Amino acid sequence: MKIQLILPLLFISLLACQSESQSESETTESETISLFNGEDLTGWHVDIPAMDENPDTSTAFIVRDGMLVSLGDPRGHLITDEEYSDYRLEVEYRFPGEPGNCGVLVHASTPRALYEMFPQSIEVQMMHENAGDFWVIVEDITVPDMVERRGPEEEWGIREGENRRILNLTDGSENPLGEWNQMTIETLGDSLKVWVNGDMVNFGYNSTAESGQIALQAEGAEVEFRKVELTPITALSE
Repeated sequence: MKIQLILPLLFISLLACQSESQSESETTESETISLFNGEDLTGWHVDIPAMDENPDTSTAFIVRDGMLVSLGDPRGHLITDEEYSDYRLEVEYRFPGEPGNCGVLVHASTPRALYEMFPQSIEVQMMHENAGDFWVIVEDITVPDMVERRGPEEEWGIREGENRRILNLTDGSENPLGEWNQMTIETLGDSLKVWVNGDMVNFGYNSTAESGQIALQAEGAEVEFRKVELTPITALSE
């Protein structure tokens, strides 16, 4: 009789321990936030150095046909007013004309920290045929196979003239020029993961920043964005 009672109790105890262990490692997603409302640039501000000397300089960021458009010039950044951490960011973008350069900057903080232009951050590259590269901007991150993907260690750095580029894991994940691409960026603690059109193209850890603003670039090429959505991620713990 005692054995019959003890066995069910042990089974219940094991289930409770397993559930507790799972809870400590699980994450949940909160309600998705659209960072672009399709009508104007509410929630964002521009930082375009050329406007310092000439306030009448045209902005590089507009809303056109329900899309957020980076015109490419004058060069600068469109930056969220709010700071974020632990999230999944979904961006749908395309180069409607000539291929060129652009990027999504995460964990952005001090403005114009590099070349008197780029905010301190980690850039997820969107340059045509290079989508998913990391460029470190007065921040840093570690990836597997660092030497293979970043070059000789003595050349690494986070400032002007140093090797700040970390190659992505795969080329060929982008759709043909003019078609829409989906980029997913996931930040959780000091880790950073990137997917392009469903392919995981980069993964880093030991990031020197874990929170900050999000920025879009104007870097010489016109880019259209039809979706910029953020879903907060919360780690479950005791």
